[in-house]
Amino acid sequence: MTTPIQTLEQHLLTALDPAPNQTRRLFHGRGRCWPGLEQITVDWLDGVLSVALFREPPAGQLAELEAMLQSLAQRPQWPAQAVLIQHRYLPDSPAQWLLGEPCAQHEVVEDGLRYLLDLGVRQNNGLFLDMRYGRRWVREQAAGKRVLNLFAYTCGFSVAAIAGGAEQVVNLDMAKSALARGRDNHRLNGHDASRVAYLGHELFKSWGKVRKYGPYDLIIIDPPTFQRGSFVLTQDYAKILRRLPELLADGGTVLACVNDPGVGPQFLLDGMAEAAPELQFVERLANPPEFPDADPDGGLKALVFARR
Repeated sequence: MTTPIQTLEQHLLTALDPAPNQTRRLFHGRGRCWPGLEQITVDWLDGVLSVALFREPPAGQLAELEAMLQSLAQRPQWPAQAVLIQHRYLPDSPAQWLLGEPCAQHEVVEDGLRYLLDLGVRQNNGLFLDMRYGRRWVREQAAGKRVLNLFAYTCGFSVAAIAGGAEQVVNLDMAKSALARGRDNHRLNGHDASRVAYLGHELFKSWGKVRKYGPYDLIIIDPPTFQRGSFVLTQDYAKILRRLPELLADGGTVLACVNDPGVGPQFLLDGMAEAAPELQFVERLANPPEFPDADPDGGLKALVFARR
């Protein structure tokens, strides 16, 4: 009988033959397609194999996982310089460098753009790989536009927008350290710093600052599900949608996102119809194929709306 870790091994052997030429999710157990592996993800971070455990493994599984990874590393033409296991279910998400030299910061490439990641020092590394198609879409749409990037985090959308020829991008996030990394990402790509603004503020107290840079041709809303003391998705998303008519230029576009498995796309469709009915639904962006999900509404929801 094949164990879950043996199933994972076969997936990794296939995914690494050959290794991707840029950063990619290799295995997405959280999509609940493989029993016994629901809380394991594996990412290829341009030379670093990053394994995240979102729940404490059953008895014996961690040892089996470690042995499997060490065995893979003995194979000829093994592509990784290091293997990181991050225990996301524990406080502070401690990192375990199973193989190779620890590296707190690591540069990766996605669609030709460069990003600086934090490995094993924070819960998230700085780039959500399931949003790859969203960043690509923004890059394709951005030429000549003024862009507002809400909940900007490390400014992945901003990097994509400037690469696509955006006139200006305004990034808002209350985490100033995340915005600082966003500056690093723009510098890595040689972008014109004068076309990028950073607002390190809590959104609901900063509408005046946001309006000052508008109106915007493209608004991106990609919030966390929960941010203590500042944002609860199911309660606060509507407050943002109600502001869109005063922020968005005629003919403007909104990319509205939700990444809570328990919240489907109808939440955004209904919310927009009630709060900003002049914005019409256009399409839902596809998710990358490396993020399969047993429930089509369980993964990332990235919906496009346009002001007609």
